Amino acid sequence: MTNRKTEAELEDPCVEVRRGRGRPQARCDDETRAIIFDAARHEFAASGYAATSMESVARRAGVSTKTLYRLIPNKAALFEAMITDRIDTFVSVVRLRACDGTDIEKALREALIVCGELILDDDVITLQRVILGDSEKFPEVAETFYHKAILRAERTLANWLQAQHERGLIKIDGAETAAGMLLGMLVFQPQRAVMFGHAPTLDRDALERRAQTVAALFLHGCAP
Repeated sequence: MTNRKTEAELEDPCVEVRRGRGRPQARCDDETRAIIFDAARHEFAASGYAATSMESVARRAGVSTKTLYRLIPNKAALFEAMITDRIDTFVSVVRLRACDGTDIEKALREALIVCGELILDDDVITLQRVILGDSEKFPEVAETFYHKAILRAERTLANWLQAQHERGLIKIDGAETAAGMLLGMLVFQPQRAVMFGHAPTLDRDALERRAQTVAALFLHGCAP
Protein backbone atom coordinates (compact mmCIF):
# COMPACT_ATOMS: atom_id res chain seq x y z
CA MET A 1 0.00 0.00 0.00
CA THR A 2 1.41 3.41 -0.98
CA ASN A 3 1.68 6.01 1.79
CA ARG A 4 0.14 9.37 1.01
CA LYS A 5 2.06 12.56 1.73
CA THR A 6 0.84 14.67 4.62
CA GLU A 7 0.06 18.35 4.24
CA ALA A 8 3.45 19.27 5.79
CA GLU A 9 5.26 17.03 3.34
CA LEU A 10 3.50 18.64 0.40
CA GLU A 11 4.54 22.11 1.61
CA ASP A 12 8.16 21.22 2.41
CA PRO A 13 10.12 19.37 -0.33
CA CYS A 14 12.83 18.45 2.19
CA VAL A 15 10.49 16.45 4.43
CA GLU A 16 11.46 12.81 4.25
CA VAL A 17 8.71 10.47 3.06
CA ARG A 18 8.23 7.05 4.63
CA ARG A 19 8.57 4.43 1.91
CA GLY A 20 8.12 0.72 1.66
CA ARG A 21 10.43 -1.62 3.54
CA GLY A 22 13.93 -1.70 2.07
CA ARG A 23 13.54 1.46 0.00
CA PRO A 24 15.66 4.55 0.85
CA GLN A 25 14.02 7.67 2.23
CA ALA A 26 13.57 10.62 -0.10
CA ARG A 27 16.10 13.46 -0.17
CA CYS A 28 15.12 16.88 -1.45
CA ASP A 29 16.80 18.41 -4.48
CA ASP A 30 18.56 21.14 -2.49
CA GLU A 31 20.26 18.55 -0.28
CA THR A 32 21.21 16.49 -3.32
CA ARG A 33 22.70 19.57 -5.03
CA ALA A 34 24.80 20.31 -1.94
CA ILE A 35 26.21 16.76 -2.03
CA ILE A 36 26.87 17.07 -5.77
CA PHE A 37 28.66 20.41 -5.40
CA ASP A 38 30.91 18.99 -2.69
CA ALA A 39 31.71 15.97 -4.86
CA ALA A 40 32.37 18.22 -7.85
CA ARG A 41 34.85 20.37 -5.90
CA HIS A 42 36.85 17.30 -4.97
CA GLU A 43 36.60 15.77 -8.44
CA PHE A 44 37.70 18.92 -10.28
CA ALA A 45 40.53 19.43 -7.80
CA ALA A 46 41.75 15.83 -8.10
CA SER A 47 41.37 15.31 -11.86
CA GLY A 48 41.27 18.76 -13.45
CA TYR A 49 38.46 20.16 -15.55
CA ALA A 50 39.23 18.23 -18.73
CA ALA A 51 39.38 14.79 -17.09
CA THR A 52 36.35 15.30 -14.85
CA SER A 53 33.12 13.85 -16.21
CA MET A 54 29.53 14.05 -15.07
CA GLU A 55 29.68 10.31 -14.48
CA SER A 56 32.70 10.58 -12.16
CA VAL A 57 31.01 13.34 -10.16
CA ALA A 58 27.84 11.24 -9.89
CA ARG A 59 29.87 8.27 -8.60
CA ARG A 60 31.67 10.39 -6.01
CA ALA A 61 28.37 11.97 -4.91
CA GLY A 62 26.65 8.60 -4.70
CA VAL A 63 23.81 9.59 -7.02
CA SER A 64 22.68 8.25 -10.37
CA THR A 65 23.70 10.02 -13.56
CA LYS A 66 19.98 10.39 -14.29
CA THR A 67 19.55 12.39 -11.09
CA LEU A 68 22.63 14.49 -11.81
CA TYR A 69 21.51 15.37 -15.34
CA ARG A 70 18.01 16.15 -14.07
CA LEU A 71 19.42 18.75 -11.68
CA ILE A 72 22.36 20.03 -13.76
CA PRO A 73 22.45 19.71 -17.58
CA ASN A 74 26.20 19.53 -18.30
CA LYS A 75 29.73 19.88 -16.92
CA ALA A 76 30.04 23.60 -17.65
CA ALA A 77 26.79 24.29 -15.80
CA LEU A 78 27.99 22.10 -12.92
CA PHE A 79 31.24 24.03 -12.61
CA GLU A 80 29.42 27.37 -12.64
CA ALA A 81 26.78 26.21 -10.15
CA MET A 82 29.48 24.86 -7.82
CA ILE A 83 31.31 28.21 -7.85
CA THR A 84 28.10 30.20 -7.43
CA ASP A 85 26.99 28.06 -4.49
CA ARG A 86 30.26 28.70 -2.65
CA ILE A 87 30.16 32.44 -3.33
CA ASP A 88 26.49 32.71 -2.29
CA THR A 89 27.45 31.45 1.16
CA PHE A 90 30.34 33.93 1.33
CA VAL A 91 28.11 36.85 0.30
CA SER A 92 25.50 36.03 2.94
CA VAL A 93 28.15 35.90 5.67
CA VAL A 94 29.74 39.23 4.67
CA ARG A 95 26.33 40.88 4.72
CA LEU A 96 25.97 39.76 8.32
CA ARG A 97 29.17 41.62 9.25
CA ALA A 98 27.42 44.98 9.30
CA CYS A 99 28.97 47.63 11.53
CA ASP A 100 26.82 49.02 14.33
CA GLY A 101 28.78 52.29 14.26
CA THR A 102 30.79 51.74 17.42
CA ASP A 103 33.90 50.01 16.06
CA ILE A 104 34.47 50.28 12.32
CA GLU A 105 37.96 48.78 12.61
CA LYS A 106 36.64 45.63 14.27
CA ALA A 107 33.86 45.35 11.68
CA LEU A 108 36.32 45.74 8.80
CA ARG A 109 38.66 43.19 10.35
CA GLU A 110 35.83 40.65 10.63
CA ALA A 111 34.74 41.28 7.03
CA LEU A 112 38.33 40.78 5.84
CA ILE A 113 38.64 37.53 7.79
CA VAL A 114 35.59 36.17 5.96
CA CYS A 115 37.15 37.19 2.64
CA GLY A 116 40.46 35.59 3.58
CA GLU A 117 38.79 32.36 4.65
CA LEU A 118 37.20 32.09 1.22
CA ILE A 119 40.15 33.13 -0.98
CA LEU A 120 42.79 31.22 0.99
CA ASP A 121 40.69 28.08 1.38
CA ASP A 122 42.59 24.97 0.27
CA ASP A 123 39.83 23.90 -2.13
CA VAL A 124 39.68 27.36 -3.73
CA ILE A 125 43.45 27.50 -4.22
CA THR A 126 43.44 23.99 -5.68
CA LEU A 127 40.68 25.01 -8.08
CA GLN A 128 42.73 28.01 -9.18
CA ARG A 129 45.63 25.71 -9.98
CA VAL A 130 43.27 23.55 -12.04
CA ILE A 131 41.88 26.58 -13.86
CA LEU A 132 45.35 27.90 -14.68
CA GLY A 133 46.33 24.51 -16.03
CA ASP A 134 43.24 24.18 -18.23
CA SER A 135 42.73 27.84 -19.17
CA GLU A 136 44.16 27.50 -22.70
CA LYS A 137 41.95 24.54 -23.62
CA PHE A 138 38.91 25.78 -21.70
CA PRO A 139 39.04 29.61 -21.55
CA GLU A 140 35.35 29.69 -20.64
CA VAL A 141 36.20 28.00 -17.33
CA ALA A 142 38.66 30.76 -16.44
CA GLU A 143 36.06 33.37 -17.43
CA THR A 144 33.45 31.70 -15.25
CA PHE A 145 35.76 31.61 -12.25
CA TYR A 146 36.86 35.22 -12.75
CA HIS A 147 33.35 36.64 -13.05
CA LYS A 148 31.49 34.35 -10.65
CA ALA A 149 34.18 34.11 -7.96
CA ILE A 150 36.90 36.76 -8.10
CA LEU A 151 34.85 39.74 -9.29
CA ARG A 152 31.86 38.83 -7.13
CA ALA A 153 34.05 38.56 -4.03
CA GLU A 154 35.54 41.99 -4.74
CA ARG A 155 32.11 43.51 -5.36
CA THR A 156 30.75 42.02 -2.16
CA LEU A 157 33.46 43.72 -0.14
CA ALA A 158 33.03 46.88 -2.23
CA ASN A 159 29.32 46.96 -1.40
CA TRP A 160 30.16 46.57 2.28
CA LEU A 161 32.64 49.47 2.09
CA GLN A 162 30.17 51.63 0.17
CA ALA A 163 27.54 51.05 2.85
CA GLN A 164 29.98 52.22 5.54
CA HIS A 165 30.89 55.23 3.39
CA GLU A 166 27.23 56.21 3.05
CA ARG A 167 26.81 55.93 6.81
CA GLY A 168 29.73 58.32 7.31
CA LEU A 169 31.94 55.77 9.06
CA ILE A 170 34.68 55.91 6.41
CA LYS A 171 35.47 58.14 3.45
CA ILE A 172 36.51 56.54 0.16
CA ASP A 173 36.53 57.76 -3.45
CA GLY A 174 35.81 54.40 -5.07
CA ALA A 175 34.53 51.34 -3.25
CA GLU A 176 35.63 48.79 -5.86
CA THR A 177 39.15 50.23 -6.02
CA ALA A 178 39.38 50.20 -2.24
CA ALA A 179 38.12 46.62 -2.09
CA GLY A 180 40.76 45.51 -4.60
CA MET A 181 43.49 47.21 -2.59
CA LEU A 182 42.33 45.63 0.65
CA LEU A 183 42.15 42.13 -0.83
CA GLY A 184 45.54 42.61 -2.45
CA MET A 185 47.12 43.48 0.91
CA LEU A 186 45.28 40.67 2.66
CA VAL A 187 45.69 37.66 0.40
CA PHE A 188 48.03 38.24 -2.55
CA GLN A 189 51.31 37.31 -0.88
CA PRO A 190 50.08 34.30 1.15
CA GLN A 191 47.97 33.04 -1.77
CA ARG A 192 50.95 33.21 -4.14
CA ALA A 193 53.18 31.43 -1.60
CA VAL A 194 50.66 28.60 -1.21
CA MET A 195 50.06 28.20 -4.95
CA PHE A 196 53.79 27.87 -5.63
CA GLY A 197 54.29 25.49 -2.73
CA HIS A 198 56.45 27.79 -0.62
CA ALA A 199 54.19 28.02 2.43
CA PRO A 200 51.15 26.32 3.96
CA THR A 201 47.76 27.99 4.04
CA LEU A 202 47.42 30.59 6.79
CA ASP A 203 45.82 29.26 9.94
CA ARG A 204 43.02 31.16 11.64
CA ASP A 205 45.30 33.04 14.06
CA ALA A 206 47.64 34.18 11.28
CA LEU A 207 44.69 35.30 9.14
CA GLU A 208 43.22 37.28 12.03
CA ARG A 209 46.55 39.04 12.66
CA ARG A 210 46.92 39.86 8.98
CA ALA A 211 43.34 41.17 8.77
CA GLN A 212 43.98 43.35 11.82
CA THR A 213 47.11 44.84 10.24
CA VAL A 214 45.38 45.47 6.91
CA ALA A 215 42.36 47.10 8.57
CA ALA A 216 44.61 49.38 10.61
CA LEU A 217 46.68 50.37 7.57
CA PHE A 218 43.55 51.10 5.57
CA LEU A 219 41.86 53.16 8.25
CA HIS A 220 44.86 54.92 9.82
CA GLY A 221 47.70 54.74 7.30
CA CYS A 222 51.32 54.48 8.39
CA ALA A 223 51.54 57.66 10.42
CA PRO A 224 53.49 57.19 13.68
